[in-house]
Amino acid sequence: MNRRLQVVKYIAADLISAFLAWLLFFIYRKYTVDHQTFLHIGQIFGDKNLYLGVVFIPFFWLILYVLIGTYRKIYRKARLREFGQTLLITFIGVTIIFFTLILDDIIISNKTYIQFFFALLLLHLFFTASFRFILTSRTAFKIHNKKLGFNTIIVGSNGNAVSIYEEIENQLRSSGNRFVGFVNAEGYDSYKLANYIPHLGEIKDLNRLIKDLNIEEVIIAIEHSENHTIENIITQLEDTDVVIKIIPVMQDILVGSVKTTSIFHAPLIQIFPDLMPDWQLSLKRILDIGISSICLIILFPVMLITAICIKLTSKGPIFFSQERIGLKGRPFIMHKFRTVSKDDGKQGPMLS
Repeated sequence: MNRRLQVVKYIAADLISAFLAWLLFFIYRKYTVDHQTFLHIGQIFGDKNLYLGVVFIPFFWLILYVLIGTYRKIYRKARLREFGQTLLITFIGVTIIFFTLILDDIIISNKTYIQFFFALLLLHLFFTASFRFILTSRTAFKIHNKKLGFNTIIVGSNGNAVSIYEEIENQLRSSGNRFVGFVNAEGYDSYKLANYIPHLGEIKDLNRLIKDLNIEEVIIAIEHSENHTIENIITQLEDTDVVIKIIPVMQDILVGSVKTTSIFHAPLIQIFPDLMPDWQLSLKRILDIGISSICLIILFPVMLITAICIKLTSKGPIFFSQERIGLKGRPFIMHKFRTVSKDDGKQGPMLS
């Protein structure tokens, strides 16, 4: 699956939708003010506000969509849920545009303001929802007909795992799972699921397998006697981007620690170890960067003095840099002011 291409399709569709909605809305506003507008077409296409809107309005929408996570999990969209999200974000976006750009532009009457608001709302919703419905429907068709699929691992090895495997494989309309193998929760002399798909390892191997095999989905189907392993399984998966699903009998074990949503076709429940929705994650990231930037500016004089003191009082670099493990297990280089001598540690680790 080419995720980048699919994201590009959605972005292009959204930009075109915003362009068409603004163009038709602009013409509608001109006609409302002057019914003779079409006799003087230059009044429409000679207005610089039309072109400013055509350039900036689509990118405003694009930024809004990125902030709420529209282009994440691009192959995991449900049409009804997506329409509801599109309706909500369209209302928010149109409200912002209306009160920042349109409210005091043409003063006629309160009734006209309401007409303008709903005209832009309906135009934008129509084009955006229509294009997205087409793209999402095409994706769903390919998934249901096994033209698209998600590499899947089953956590479990015996009765429950075999049952869910057979249930999914025998669906009339595919849910998109392509099973590459399973991992066992506990050691046994033999594994029933090994008669169907390869045995890939144990729970401790999950992170490595997800990276090596490009796994997109993990189905947890352990036995009742293995329920004590669930915490270890979730811990192994919480720093990955995989979709996690469980069999319904395990739902009670996870109540309060995850969000759940039902999955059509097979009797599975999708769980979300991260309790924050995409828009909250985006807002948190913006606040993280914004507040950090402000703090860097405010504390710059203190940091400058600290750097000068370090340089004047000891040999060596001002900063100490070291690789650390960050979000989702990704390594990053941490920088901090050096607080020990340059040669400390050459004789082995020491307390400081």
